[in-house]
Order: sequence, then structure tokens, then C-alpha cells
Amino acid sequence: MPDVQALVNDFVLKLKRRKIEGSHATARQTAELLRSVVSQHRMPYTNQAAALIDAVKAVGEQLIAANPVELAVGNIVRRVLHIIREEDLSSTATAIEGLGLSAGSDDEDDGEHEDRPALSAASLAAAARSTLRAPSLQTLLEDIPVSASAPHASSSGGDSEGKSKSADKSLRSRKLKHDVIEAINELLQDIDTCHEQISEQAVEHIHQNEVILTLGRSRTVKEFLCAAKEKKRTFRVFVAEGAPRYQGHVLAKELVTKGLQTTVITDSAVFAMISRVNMVIVGAHAIMANGGVIAPVGINMVALAAQRHAVPFVVVAGSHKLCPLYPHNPEVLLNELKSPADLLDFGEFSDCMDFGGCRGSPHLHVVNPTFDYVPPKLVSLFITDTGGHNPSYMYRLIADYYSADDLAVQRKSTS
Repeated sequence: MPDVQALVNDFVLKLKRRKIEGSHATARQTAELLRSVVSQHRMPYTNQAAALIDAVKAVGEQLIAANPVELAVGNIVRRVLHIIREEDLSSTATAIEGLGLSAGSDDEDDGEHEDRPALSAASLAAAARSTLRAPSLQTLLEDIPVSASAPHASSSGGDSEGKSKSADKSLRSRKLKHDVIEAINELLQDIDTCHEQISEQAVEHIHQNEVILTLGRSRTVKEFLCAAKEKKRTFRVFVAEGAPRYQGHVLAKELVTKGLQTTVITDSAVFAMISRVNMVIVGAHAIMANGGVIAPVGINMVALAAQRHAVPFVVVAGSHKLCPLYPHNPEVLLNELKSPADLLDFGEFSDCMDFGGCRGSPHLHVVNPTFDYVPPKLVSLFITDTGGHNPSYMYRLIADYYSADDLAVQRKSTS
């Protein structure tokens, strides 16, 4: 797949150079790339789903290694792997049902084959277990007894039967690829519409004359607040500026243009103002499997202040940010450091900063972390495109979106 490999190399380079910012853009571009991988992958004669899974895993490992902090990449890779397994299982179940129906109709119509047994419940159960172990239709058909899986054919009709089976397998492989691509298209649509689906729930959580506090800038938070404003809710917003990037200034300007009463405060003033706040609403970079949140730096401070004053701490995020891994997993890199230039001017502090032993004094070190980790005990509610959930409910969403086999393989490949 030379064309796909070129796309993969280009995307890997963008991830390494941090040219793609934000979980939404990263998730969407990852899904589009994996859709290209699936569409151009040459399906083998047997074990089509296993070969497709291996191809997606090979690409996914490259993408995850390029930027381990961007957890949305791994989330989408695992979602696509889960889609392949589901579609293969669905097609296999349909094939089993078709075999059972054909066996039953043959017994009714042709009295000469009364000695041939139909598909039994034990055969179907064994075939289903085989499908779960190895998602392959070929393996499934091998486990079913020959007398039950196919009618007795004469030697003269062997060639025509072989051609029919070959054509049937080719048709099923094309159908599997088509179904997977359609499911990925639905995933892309869910990523694009997640903000709208989250915003529809705003009127249920924001009430009249409330005071809302947020930190930094999040598109999900902005659309959530604007949706409440459109529903004739009157409320006030405190925006902590989110140093050192000061994205809160941008959010405050966007909210003012929408007609919201907005007040910008410094990050250090959060604890002083939290007693006047009815609710804290923030975005997230990723939601871990235990209900913890990886969010822009400074949000953990806000969560601690909210807990101290018993203020609800609400996190709004799309389901593509739900990561099936735990913070203690070795392949999860929770943080990265940004340039010290955001904090200090090199011209004024060049004589006392550490430049790796090249020059200057090593007594001054500048640390500029990107993210905070908020433990689940500080989170009151998650609002996703599937509704509102408690932190303890995250395991249920993980079971719907991801497969445990993909998590084990990923851990094995990254350890």
C-alpha cells in the first residue's frame, strides 16, 4: 500500500512535530487515515478480519509512538479495531443462520437426504465460541461438522461447488470491508456532531441566574454555554485566564460576542471567587478508564477549590476522548513540557538559565507542563454525547466502545 504508507508517514511527521492540536482534530484525522488503510487493504483468501486487524494495528502502533501524549490517537485506533471485530462477528452470525436455514430447507424438500443431520445447537455454540477466539469465517466453518455444514456432493460437481465457495468468500470479504468503512463513517459523523449533542443537554444543567466558572478555552465548553444562552438562560461566567497560554482571554471574547456576561479573573483568584460560583464546567484532554481526567494545566487547582466549597465540578467531553487505559499503565504518558519561552524571556534570563551545559549557570530550571491530572473523586459529573455519567460509570462505556483483546495486545506491543 504505497499510497497509504505515504499518508501514514505524513501523519506521523505531523504528530511528532505537534502540528495537530486538540483531541477533536487528532481523532478525526486518525479515523480518516484508518479508513484509507481499510479501503486500500488487500483482503486475503482466508482470515480476512484477522488480516485487517493486523494492518490497523501496525499503523496504529506507529501513530501512538509518534505522540504518546495525544491519547485520542490510541482511542480511535482501538475503536476501529472494535468495529472490525463487531462487523466480523455480525457477518459470521449471519452466515451461521444461513447455513442453518439451508440445512433445514434441504431436509424438508429432499427426502433422499434424511440421513443427513441438520445444524444442531451444539454445532452453532461451538462455531460461536470459535468466532470469539479467532474472528474468522474460515475457522468457523472448519469447526462445524462436514455433514452439517454442506450437502453431500458428487465428484462431478466438486469443481462447481469450489467455485461457488470461492465466490462466496470473495463476496463476504468485500462485504466486511464495506461494513467496516460504513461504521468508520458513522464514527466520523459522531466526532463531528459531538459538540452539538453535548450542547443539547445544556439547558438541563444550567439554570437561571447561576454563576459558572471555567478555565482556559474549550470549544465544547463554549458551545455548551452558548446553547444555554440560546435557550433563554440568563447566567454569568467567570473565566480564569489559563496561564501561560492565556486561552481564557480568547474564550472570554467569544462569549462576549454571543451576549454572555463574562468576567476574566487570574488563575490565582479562583479560590477567592469559588464561593460565589454555582457550578464549574471545564473541558478535558482525555478521560481515563477510572474516571480521572487529563486536562490543561491549572484545572486540578480549580477542582480542589470546588471540592473545598462543595461546588459541582462538571467535565464536558466527547466520547472520542474516553481512553480505555488507566493512569498507572506504563504506556500512558500523562504529560509533556512546553517551551520555557512561554514563561520567561530568554534575553533577560540567558545568563542564569540551563542550556544543557552549553553556557550559563545551571541553577535556574524552567518547567512548563501542559496537563494536569484530576482524580475521579474530584469530578461530580461527565457530560458526553451519550448523556451524563458518573465517574464510576466509565467502565460501562469502555465495554461498549472497546475490546479487551485490543487493550491486551496494545500493552504487549508497547511494553
